Amino acid sequence: MSARSVGSKSEGNSKLEKASVNSAESTEKNRILVDTNVIEDFETDSTESIDHIFVDPAVADYYRKVYDECEYECRDLFDPELTWTKQEEKKILRKNDWNVTFWCFIMFTALNFDRYNISQALADDMLDDLNLTTNDYNIGRTINLVCFLSAELPSQLVSKKLGADIWIPAQMVIWSLVAVSQAAMTNKAGFYITRGLLGAAQGGFICDICLWMSYFYNGEEFGTRLSFFYISNPLTSALSSLLALPLLKISTSALPEGWRWMFLLEGIGTLLVGLYSFFKMPPSVVHTKAWFRKKGWYTEREEKILVNKVLRDDPTKGDMNNRQPVSLKELKKALLDYDMWPIYGIRILGDIGVSPAANYMTLTLRKLGFSTLKTNALNIPRNIITIFTMIGLSYLAEHFDERALALFTLPVWFLSCLFPLRYWPGAQVDAWGTYALLTVVLSAAPTWPISIAWCSVNSNSVRNRAVSAALVNMFSQAGGIIASNIYRADDAPLYHRGNEQLIGIAFGTAALCLFARFVYYPYRNKQKERAWNKLTKEEQEQYSETTNDDGNKRIDFRFKY
Repeated sequence: MSARSVGSKSEGNSKLEKASVNSAESTEKNRILVDTNVIEDFETDSTESIDHIFVDPAVADYYRKVYDECEYECRDLFDPELTWTKQEEKKILRKNDWNVTFWCFIMFTALNFDRYNISQALADDMLDDLNLTTNDYNIGRTINLVCFLSAELPSQLVSKKLGADIWIPAQMVIWSLVAVSQAAMTNKAGFYITRGLLGAAQGGFICDICLWMSYFYNGEEFGTRLSFFYISNPLTSALSSLLALPLLKISTSALPEGWRWMFLLEGIGTLLVGLYSFFKMPPSVVHTKAWFRKKGWYTEREEKILVNKVLRDDPTKGDMNNRQPVSLKELKKALLDYDMWPIYGIRILGDIGVSPAANYMTLTLRKLGFSTLKTNALNIPRNIITIFTMIGLSYLAEHFDERALALFTLPVWFLSCLFPLRYWPGAQVDAWGTYALLTVVLSAAPTWPISIAWCSVNSNSVRNRAVSAALVNMFSQAGGIIASNIYRADDAPLYHRGNEQLIGIAFGTAALCLFARFVYYPYRNKQKERAWNKLTKEEQEQYSETTNDDGNKRIDFRFKY
């Protein structure tokens, strides 16, 4: 259940009612279009008929002023009367999937190689080589995540000022240099410093790139593309395990340990991807042409179709220029947006989930007697399974329009495995039994794509969307910090205390999902509905055009859950 602000598709919006019932002039104009030969099969082939928000001239004029005032970069292509066919839309979508989603996936994969290869280094006895304990490793992870978290919001603000097309590739170059430097670590201090610098350089990448992706897709498409984007997490973990098999065998007099070569070579690979990204990422839909990309991604008509398609789905995507920074006042307002807090809470608890078991997977398998090579190979199946569970759950969430209930399935999954992991006598003793149990619990779909898409659709403005994208990832990193300190050395090797804590957190996650779905968001929508229905039709129209309420605080906006 949701409704956009002015020009949303909600039944309670007077603008839509006026557009679909009272706007005789616009209806007649579109009837004429249907009867012409220009759009011969309009009813069966057109994706945009008369039923869109900008049919009402008053709504179109209102947003035209908004786009002009903020100097929205695509404002010149805004056309309420534009129509197009399904075939044209599919062609544009294929171009976006190749040029936007696929390249975002490549960049994210580069980040994940530099983030996940620490697990393969552990399997190659990196802790022993650096004289570190598992508690030292936990501290290193905590430093990394604190720095990652601290960089999220500043990075998003810098990205809004400079543009994602400049800032994201610059981030990649910076962190790849840090990744390469890990090959020279010799002690605890070096481990801590590189972990911190890597987190600071990588923090903000995810929220920056998700905001950039949202410029090219409507809400329905965006959620699915995020799930494809997030395939990189489990896939990179699997590929990193495979790539580690040959890399960890390299040994020279200069760099005798294989894990050093892995950090070096994978860091160089990331550097190359970062440099190429300067030429791959355009600032916006209307800026894909450049001296090194003369034809651009789209024809002039395709640019116009894409701009109007995105705006008709969410008019607020044009309320800010992509080089326009978020002010301190706007930042404060977005930070205090209590209507987003249930999503943040679900994200932090859901990301704690079974993360300790994932972080210790390679160490656990080594202690159970598996070799370095076999340990890395055994890490692959659960990552491959996660790809399918993540895509499947994201699809179901969008298809049934049920985000909270989709996320509710995760703590239920966790609990089904956490109880035997805690109370089964063979846990951490029976090698293959423990491996099977860990593989099942770690194959659950993660919260990432659903929570980010949920934040995006409930933000209702570019400013809120930019800040919420950073905040939801900050809560994710906070969850990672907590998770990094649940399995402790004094609780090893069975981690009974740690698993009991994870069971409690899973119950808390389930409760919060149900609260958001059945209590909080239905209550907030009913509040808005009552306030809206108290207004006369004239007052509703006046409110839509003159209110100072913005984002999801508009009473003609409805939350999705």
